[in-house]
Amino acid sequence: MGQQLVDEKKIAILGAGAVGQLIYQQLLTDGNAPLLIARENERQKIVTFTALDGQVTKSTAILASPKSVSPLLEQVRLLIVCVKAYQVSDAIRSIIDKLSPKCHIILLHNGMGPHLEVPELLHGQGLSLGTTSQAALKHERWHIEQTGSGSTQLGHLTGPQLSQELRTRLLSAIPNSQWCEPILPSLWHKLAINAAINPLTAIHNCSNGKLAEEQYCNQISATVTELAEVASADGIELDKSALINRVYEVIGLTAANFSSMHQDVLNKRKTEIESINGYVVQRARHHQLSTKVNLSLLEQVKKMESDYLK
Repeated sequence: MGQQLVDEKKIAILGAGAVGQLIYQQLLTDGNAPLLIARENERQKIVTFTALDGQVTKSTAILASPKSVSPLLEQVRLLIVCVKAYQVSDAIRSIIDKLSPKCHIILLHNGMGPHLEVPELLHGQGLSLGTTSQAALKHERWHIEQTGSGSTQLGHLTGPQLSQELRTRLLSAIPNSQWCEPILPSLWHKLAINAAINPLTAIHNCSNGKLAEEQYCNQISATVTELAEVASADGIELDKSALINRVYEVIGLTAANFSSMHQDVLNKRKTEIESINGYVVQRARHHQLSTKVNLSLLEQVKKMESDYLK
């Protein structure tokens, strides 16, 4: 029985937001017993999940807090980090001393940047990165609804590789997921879509579909063009025309949706702009490149934030 418990707790999710709870549900449905690491001090929580088909299920989640000295944390062999990009480094610091060196860590968040900071925080653990276009909405703290299917790309970055057993379990649980190496091109691809759509919807207070109008065409094209040049300087070659086409495809597919950045501004929350357009600007400065459009979008959203984050 003890051995079974060790095996059950091999996978843990750090961050019980919408995406974290969605990945939890997918692992659970596929026969795993994942551990949820959240701020709460409770040992268990009833979580509610509304699937794409409207079916509602409830399950009892086993919780651990980063502050707890839980033997469950020592048993974790795969930690999926699902917090916001600007929370990643602090989240890793809060828990790294309680993890085994045999634990593998996957970062799954919008934007880029933490992958440059996290390797220095690890104690021998391997690190992989991921990106997903699955969508979920949090109705209450412990009730999420999946609002969109999508694809998920995962891949190794540095340190020891994720074991084949855990990789197989992960890809089996997450629909339409694949292991991609190298992984960074997939992250830049997703970054381009977020950089073109998210800030414009926040600045103009509109749904994604509004961006199909001609008035936004030049900004979208310039945002992606700048990003592709920066990616190239970072050693990642992207097809600029294909990326712009993909942005408009996503605008069409998600026309009625509001971006996460739009929702953050609407609800007066800190946005992920620093890890989206801000990351493009940061890498551009490193290579001494100009990114006027991305910088303008960054500054406009930061100004909006400063008006309510005081």
